Amino acid sequence: MKKYLNIGVNKRLLENFFSLSILQIANYIIPLITLPYLVRVLLPSNYGLLAFAQALIQYFNVFIDYGFNFSATREISIYRQNKEKVSAIFSSVMTLKILFVFISLSILSLIIFSFDKLRSEWLLYYCTFGIVIGQNMFPRWFFQGIEQMKYITILNLISRIIFTISIFVVVKSSNDYLYVPIINSLGFILAGILSLWVAFYTFKIRFIIPTFADLKYQLVEGWHLFISTLATSLYTTSNVFILGLFADSIIVGYYSAAERIIKAIEDFLSPIFYSVYPYLSRLYTESKQDAIIFIKKLVRYVGFIGMIISVVVLAFTNWIVQILLGNHYLESIVVLKILAFIPLVGGINIITTSLTMLSFNYKKAFSNIIIFAGIFNLGLSFLLVPYYKHIGSSISVLLSEVFIMLITFIYLKRKNINLI
Repeated sequence: MKKYLNIGVNKRLLENFFSLSILQIANYIIPLITLPYLVRVLLPSNYGLLAFAQALIQYFNVFIDYGFNFSATREISIYRQNKEKVSAIFSSVMTLKILFVFISLSILSLIIFSFDKLRSEWLLYYCTFGIVIGQNMFPRWFFQGIEQMKYITILNLISRIIFTISIFVVVKSSNDYLYVPIINSLGFILAGILSLWVAFYTFKIRFIIPTFADLKYQLVEGWHLFISTLATSLYTTSNVFILGLFADSIIVGYYSAAERIIKAIEDFLSPIFYSVYPYLSRLYTESKQDAIIFIKKLVRYVGFIGMIISVVVLAFTNWIVQILLGNHYLESIVVLKILAFIPLVGGINIITTSLTMLSFNYKKAFSNIIIFAGIFNLGLSFLLVPYYKHIGSSISVLLSEVFIMLITFIYLKRKNINLI
């Protein structure tokens, strides 16, 4: 019997992995299609302006998500056989998200009209905020928890395809930069609406008016994860934002274009986390030792793949920039060379932090590590960016990832979890 159960589990893991892999391949290919077009049409100045707006809006995305992609995923994974409990979790999380959207929109309005630099492009920021609305309508955490990742893939592909086609049809000159966030927002909102329809009509989720106790419970469960996610943005999104404070949009464009390439490459590794996390959460409750053995294998595989990717990017940096970005972005070459190590170090960090520490319920330690890394990155950024601009931002990001890797391995070893 156990043999057949293992076969079923392995089959589901493979199905989820391949579903998310298809999505991540699309996430990789689509930027490779749209990025060369957008950076050439918009030029570094307006491309940098879009990147700065996305960096600002990303803070609100972190706030609205509140770590539910981890805490709610784990809850639904545990109670997936209890329809009533799943509906209660779903209703509580979505209620909080709606409340957070209204709070975020109010704060955004206050920020925009308090600073001249933002007020002059107020429409850009509101259009970009539509992406946040669409992303938070999409209950990715629900589909992860019930381990039905194919819906994540199908619905996200719909929005990506709409975005890609529309970009080539609508964006014709540098002055059309506003159309980019509008098109992107509409694609995410459509995917969000369809995902809710699937949740309610395919999986028979019922909306149950949550009690104050239910809302409080979800807030408490997601708190450490929210803080860690917010801290993560201090060494990812904040670099673009801080760079925009000390440099013009052209410099931001140089950095953002190279960073976009690295993020597209990193997306290849994320299916491993999203497909394995629910399974590992359950495996840990059954056998901690089996969970550690499983994680050790992942560290070896991801480390090997990440090393190959990093070496290839480093070896062909000039060629990659010339082909994908063009002659206007030669300053991006040095940024890409520095960030080339991110797939290796960042890939290992995904396994050791988001996967291992959360599955083993080391949420507080996880939050503390990410907070320290965020503070470390902020200090480096404010020290390096005023003098070295985009190069300083690149160095800050890389050193922050290395910092996380070292301190996480040390912590886990003290917990008798030696992953090397």
